[in-house]
Amino acid sequence: MPIDETGLQTAVERVVRRVLESNLPAHKSAGAAPPIRRTVSIGVSSRHLHLQPDHVEALYGRGHKLTKMRDLVQPDQFASNETVTLIGPLGQLRNVRVLGPERKQTQIEASLTDCHTLGIQAPLRLSGDLAGSAPLKIRGPRGLIEIREGLILARRHLHIHNEEAARYGIKTGDRVRIRTAGSRPVIFEDVIVRAGADHRMEFHLDTDEANAAGVKNGDLAEIIGG
Repeated sequence: MPIDETGLQTAVERVVRRVLESNLPAHKSAGAAPPIRRTVSIGVSSRHLHLQPDHVEALYGRGHKLTKMRDLVQPDQFASNETVTLIGPLGQLRNVRVLGPERKQTQIEASLTDCHTLGIQAPLRLSGDLAGSAPLKIRGPRGLIEIREGLILARRHLHIHNEEAARYGIKTGDRVRIRTAGSRPVIFEDVIVRAGADHRMEFHLDTDEANAAGVKNGDLAEIIGG
């Protein structure tokens, strides 16, 4: 009995197709929704500081309050009109922006390049973790203060709302990897997740990191895993 080569080929193709489909990820199967593309906007943090109330008065005069220049992405945070000069053993950084509102403890966030200019070794920390951080002098238009701790290199981190974090399967304290786009794509490892009810999704990194990756404020990146 002659072999129907066309029918045999069709049958083989059906078998091969079923085997391949059975080994595809779930989102590739027919009818399944595609995976969520986890894109995030980049926020480049230039050198800046947050001041406690008595330091605001020491630098700008009794009764002075920070005045808003523009809102930031994170709710209730703003860049103020006030600036200061940071003073270290080897150099100074002028016109450093103060961010509001006021905080319980003065904190300065700078890049490694900034710290080389100042002549200070600062630890790599998350915002608010100031115990044992670097000392610094700060000059304002009405006075000079010296803090015993408060200067840090800010760790790269991801702000994200609780609902988005749940949808992406991440939570505060997790570490994720984020890939930038453009002509100099970079994968940033060890990005700390900071989730909260008052957070808006934004990937924060400092100017040294942004320059190395060739990115700027508002560029998009992608969360690619933990």
